[in-house]
Amino acid sequence: MGERLPIAFQCMTKVGDRRGKMLEPTAIEQIAGSGSNMVVPAPAVHNPRARKLRSAVWQDFTKERRADGNCVAICNHCKKQLTATSRSGTTHLRNHLAICTTTSTRRAGKRRKLVVRRIHHNKSSADGRSGEGHASGEDNDNEGTHFDQELSRRDLVHMIVQHGYRFSIVDDVGFQKFVKNLQPQFRMVSYDTVRADSMEIYEGEKLKLQDVLFKIPCRVSISVDMWQSNTQMEYMCLTCHYIDHANDEWKVRKKILNFVHWEAPFTEYEIANVIVEKLHSWGIDRKLAAVVLDNCSGGELVARELLRVLQPRRPLLNGDLFQVRSCAHILNLTVQESWELASDITERVRKMITYVKFEKLQKFQDISKLLHVEQKLLVVDSPDNWSSLYLMFESACYYHDVLVRLAEQEGHYDVFLAATDWADVKALTEILDVVYHAMEKFPVENPTANLYFNEMCEIHVLLRTWHNSPSPVVAKVAGQMLSKFEGYWDLTRPIMAFASILDPRYKMKSIEYFFRLIYADEQFTAKSTIDVIQNTFHNLYNDYKHQSSDSWKNSSVLCYSRNSSSCMGSMYSNGDDSKTFSRITLSDARRGLDQYIQETSSGQSLKSDLEMYLEEAVYRPKEGNQDNFDILGWWKTFAAKYPVLSQMARDILAIPVSIIPLDNDARTLNEYLSTMDPLTVQGLVCAQDWLREDPEVAGSGGQANDGAPHGDELIVVPSQNR
Repeated sequence: MGERLPIAFQCMTKVGDRRGKMLEPTAIEQIAGSGSNMVVPAPAVHNPRARKLRSAVWQDFTKERRADGNCVAICNHCKKQLTATSRSGTTHLRNHLAICTTTSTRRAGKRRKLVVRRIHHNKSSADGRSGEGHASGEDNDNEGTHFDQELSRRDLVHMIVQHGYRFSIVDDVGFQKFVKNLQPQFRMVSYDTVRADSMEIYEGEKLKLQDVLFKIPCRVSISVDMWQSNTQMEYMCLTCHYIDHANDEWKVRKKILNFVHWEAPFTEYEIANVIVEKLHSWGIDRKLAAVVLDNCSGGELVARELLRVLQPRRPLLNGDLFQVRSCAHILNLTVQESWELASDITERVRKMITYVKFEKLQKFQDISKLLHVEQKLLVVDSPDNWSSLYLMFESACYYHDVLVRLAEQEGHYDVFLAATDWADVKALTEILDVVYHAMEKFPVENPTANLYFNEMCEIHVLLRTWHNSPSPVVAKVAGQMLSKFEGYWDLTRPIMAFASILDPRYKMKSIEYFFRLIYADEQFTAKSTIDVIQNTFHNLYNDYKHQSSDSWKNSSVLCYSRNSSSCMGSMYSNGDDSKTFSRITLSDARRGLDQYIQETSSGQSLKSDLEMYLEEAVYRPKEGNQDNFDILGWWKTFAAKYPVLSQMARDILAIPVSIIPLDNDARTLNEYLSTMDPLTVQGLVCAQDWLREDPEVAGSGGQANDGAPHGDELIVVPSQNR
């Protein structure tokens, strides 16, 4: 043991290192030790006949010789062995690297590698403060180390506009110090430069949006809101609603087009003409489907004047569907304009709650504990806010037993409700409860017009039921609400009924069921109402079918013409993504087949896509939440099967009947924007809205996650002046 043993064998493997050099055959000696063996390489012998590996592919492969004398190339990443004879070349090795998962991941990671600069603190600064420093730029990767002043300046202004920061943030000492430590080479810009750059962003984003609106083949709808600054300057906000099907995805989009300053007083005629002027400047005056004027003064007159001016642009059904109201606005008006009839009992509830909350709170709490009633907030309503009115009535009903016991102990006070009053309070609370919880469903992202038809019909049924209540005050309030509801609902009901028909889960079923329920005692009215909606929908379908027959040969819209190859070529030349080109090519080839079938089958008896759609069974989603049904995804999938109906769906479902209109307080500009001149206000408001969905600004998801309000709201910026 311990004796040196002779050489056991020699390994004749030639090992290629990553620099292309070859190692000579290596002798491996076996050393005998106490109870163990150890293998060590013998010194390599230089071979002058060794051939250098010059190809760059050998940076990712190791060449080795097997015992049988054949050479193999072993991938350094996945360890796969490939042939490496002198006649095999390196093409197959390059092909392997292209698909090697490990290599692709490594290289992608290298491209995404971030350059981190070390911050060296200057301990000998003149003022003796720590924290000042500079970026050394020391790293092992030279890619991306070049500092770009203009790019950083653009990013700074984008940040200020997108998040509504003050222009004067660039003058803040703390912000300047932060930026200096982050990148000492950046030259801080001035207040005036930020303002000018912000307007450049506005103009650039405006051109992008104009191009989008010009190219979309579908109709758009608009909503109009009146705003004011805290200095009483008047503004009009014009918002566009449409369904974007770019990148083969159907999504509802809302874009603020203009935020126009008004010099009061102004007439409905002037408002209508300015709206038409702005629509024309955006190139969408011939694409208008409907308009919502809920927060516009004189909305009825404005709509009438708009329709008169736009009549030559072929509105839907000759303008019968032109003006609509949002569901939330209908319910708000219905309650606000009817509750005055219950003012007497409302005042008594308010008086009782106020007395208990501010005079007898301790005694009230003691009785609550005695009756084992869990503590809950007692609410006193706010003026002109019916939702707080509901909360007051609801809290009173919740504490009914406690308040009755307290009334027995405080019988000498006349602030408490009598037994007969409580029945009316509970019935009125039930009415408010239904409307309140219906309103809670409205705040959804990307709302489509089909969402709330069933809820509105249910409220209609309940109002008719409450109208027959034995309680005089309940019957009176419900009757007034029913009258107001039907007046506002008649204007919007056709659009929402059409949207319900275009919902494959319901088609005509919801309309037939609810109208027979609403008019249970008037079957003729129910049947005639259903027939009117069905006939009107067919008329609208025929209009679309006629327009579609003209547009099928319009290469700018569908590219169905016989020279479709040239159209596809133009699409390809306008984009850099070959995948997009492939998708468009396949899509248009399929559409071309659809057109060919239609042209060659003209003599055959064919059903329209509307007939097929209505005859087929309703779509039953898998078990789950019905509210999560993606109606736009469904129509995108079945657009080829129902070509005309899918165009209707794209236009009808985008009509903003499901938006929540802002109240007066929410439509007041904050202090910061109120100090700006009108042109700057428009630039900031619009650019901020447009940047919200800019994928480059918002991140990988394409949506800015900044906690900002969406829809027609404006981001609240810090209320601090320059």
